[in-house]
Amino acid sequence: MASGMSVLLFVLAALRGLLLTILVLFFLPLGTHALWWMARGARAPDWAVADWSSAGLLKAPTADDPALVRVYAARVGRWRGIFAHHSWIVLKPAGAARYTRYDVVGWGLPVRTDGWAADGRWFGNLPETVLALDGDAAGRAIPRIRAAVASYPHRALGSYIVWPGPNSNTFAAHILASIPGVTDTLPPTALGKDWTPPGRLVARTPSGTGLRLSLGGYAGLTIGWVEGVEINFLGLVTGFDLRRPALKLPGWGRIGPDWGRAA
Repeated sequence: MASGMSVLLFVLAALRGLLLTILVLFFLPLGTHALWWMARGARAPDWAVADWSSAGLLKAPTADDPALVRVYAARVGRWRGIFAHHSWIVLKPAGAARYTRYDVVGWGLPVRTDGWAADGRWFGNLPETVLALDGDAAGRAIPRIRAAVASYPHRALGSYIVWPGPNSNTFAAHILASIPGVTDTLPPTALGKDWTPPGRLVARTPSGTGLRLSLGGYAGLTIGWVEGVEINFLGLVTGFDLRRPALKLPGWGRIGPDWGRAA
């Protein structure tokens, strides 16, 4: 009887410790970011009246410009911006006189081409540069990116799932995984980037420098040189960078040297 009670007390203490850890690592940072987000009036307006115009990150293209690849991410609209980014892909081959933009969205057919300005605001929120390739590096990447867009497996009507995925960030992670030697990663607030199909527990990270254990996007662990160490709980990510020391916190994202690169 005494041993059974000891086991029960141990289990209860372990559960209490687990709940406290989840609270401190995930919900406390998210709550503080929510308060900051609301206090600064950062909520984007409704879709119809939001600003989708160019953020001025890219100059007007000409056929004489070298090849270019960009991956952008911007906070999503209204209250969801507290904890989530939307990401997309932009490319321009050498000799082309226009940019091509690829997004995945949650209405109609998921994969969209040139739905918005290449460097447009998203729900009024300014985009940040996740990946920047120019010249020969971009030229080598563009055929692989186009092939990855064409092969994206979740492009059928109704295949988009806002949480835990597959969504826009699942698509962007798929594209990043197609570029050899990529040294940049989506922000920790790109919910859906860690999604894997049910039954696929272990996969290489998009950079190829580590491994990801994922329980369908609901929970998981990522360890990689480029991605760092990330613990995923219900899509929220906490962890730290190995390559460039920094913290990763739910809501706040990466706290450390700027993860974006100049456009």
